[in-house]
Amino acid sequence: MVSLPRPGRGVARAATLAVAAGAGLASYAAWEARQYTLRRVSVPLLPPGHAPLKVLHLSDIHMAPDQRAKQEWLRGLADLGPDLVVNTGDNLAHMRSVPVVTDALGGLLDVPGVYVLGSNDYYSPGMRNPLRYLLPDDGRRNTQVPQLPWPELKERFGSAGWLDLTNGFGSLTVGGTTIAFAGVDDPHLGYDDLDRVAGPADPAADVRLGVTHAPYLRVLDQLARDGYDAIIAGHTHGGQVCLPALGGRGRALTTNCDLEPARARGLHRHPADSSPGDDGSAWLHVSAGLGTNPYVRFRVACRPEATLLTLT
Repeated sequence: MVSLPRPGRGVARAATLAVAAGAGLASYAAWEARQYTLRRVSVPLLPPGHAPLKVLHLSDIHMAPDQRAKQEWLRGLADLGPDLVVNTGDNLAHMRSVPVVTDALGGLLDVPGVYVLGSNDYYSPGMRNPLRYLLPDDGRRNTQVPQLPWPELKERFGSAGWLDLTNGFGSLTVGGTTIAFAGVDDPHLGYDDLDRVAGPADPAADVRLGVTHAPYLRVLDQLARDGYDAIIAGHTHGGQVCLPALGGRGRALTTNCDLEPARARGLHRHPADSSPGDDGSAWLHVSAGLGTNPYVRFRVACRPEATLLTLT
């Protein structure tokens, strides 16, 4: 006589497999969040006759004192010999992170640099349900928490000679190329003051760069319209948890702002349908960043990154 499996046995086996698969995915996601990657991107925007410039774009480091592998990897980026560092914020994840970040940056602080801050430079991180990022933005921000020591971070960056672009302008001459900058405070918190940086970009500069932490469309629209050749941003984490796709870079489901997921990371145009040479358009580079919220430290199909932009 054939013995038929009891109905409950199949359910139990399926539940066991589901738990095992979930544990495996969680283990993989925690591993990927530590697979620091250097991206190399070429951006054709220098005038004829100018030598290429190496611009290191750092974003969303979210440093905690115990993240020693991240610190060591970050310290090694000085060996790239960049001509300029652009830091688009969210450096901190702990009250004691400022000296850790500046120590890890090491020799990069001797390189000309510019920066803006992000919400996680201002406010302590907290536990959040990651599924909330897939829902429509309700406008609530995590500001009812202790502030992080962002004034100390700005003091350290300033003493190294990095330009603070918080709702303001700046200018540097790097390798014989004059670069005009405009930057805004964090748009995700609504701290951006676009009126303060409105108006045509400096026509006398060789290159004009806009800098923002979060790539909200209102900021991108104004900077592109005002004649900035490229806009550099972070904040999105590249989607952080993406759908795996061919080529190793997954498809983002969210950007945590109003930028569409197709441009969650990498080099694009803004507006998205524009071409080089179009009036009121710019290159847009969005970094997937190096870190995560320390309480939700995982990534899927979206490795942590810094980018070496070669301006040509």
